[in-house]
Amino acid sequence: MRLLLTSDTHVPKRARDLPGPLWHAIEAADVVVHAGDWVDVALLDRMEARAARLIGVYGNNDGPPLRARLPEVARAELAGLRLAVIHETGPAAGRERRCAARFPDVDLLVFGHSHIPWDSVAPGGLRLLNPGSPTDRRRQPVATYLTAEIRDGKLVEVALHPLPRL
Repeated sequence: MRLLLTSDTHVPKRARDLPGPLWHAIEAADVVVHAGDWVDVALLDRMEARAARLIGVYGNNDGPPLRARLPEVARAELAGLRLAVIHETGPAAGRERRCAARFPDVDLLVFGHSHIPWDSVAPGGLRLLNPGSPTDRRRQPVATYLTAEIRDGKLVEVALHPLPRL
């Protein structure tokens, strides 16, 4: 199962649209995960139309129309992998411990908010991934998103993809 992970798209505030390579990756994925800060419901509509399956949450920059359609926390089982998605996990210091305590029954937690890619494993085995942002790189050298695969209930082939400047 091919996954695409993205977050903090901020369309149309930070960019008019998502970069072309990200749209291609969305269309190629079996499941697209968006960890919040869409900003406009039009992007949600477009992504739902182009993704085979979409799992998303709202972020702190998402208003009532997005909050009416998306949860604060999403959970799914994908090919034997237990997934949770949330926008914000708090400060980097202590993140693994906090998230492992909050999500004890999860194999993978996808989060956003910082616009900074993150890949770590908490005590007990919880994998934490933040794909960064494809439109607002903040203090990062490039904008990014993640892809991964699930095989035999395990997350494999996790790759961070840099994007060209818009």
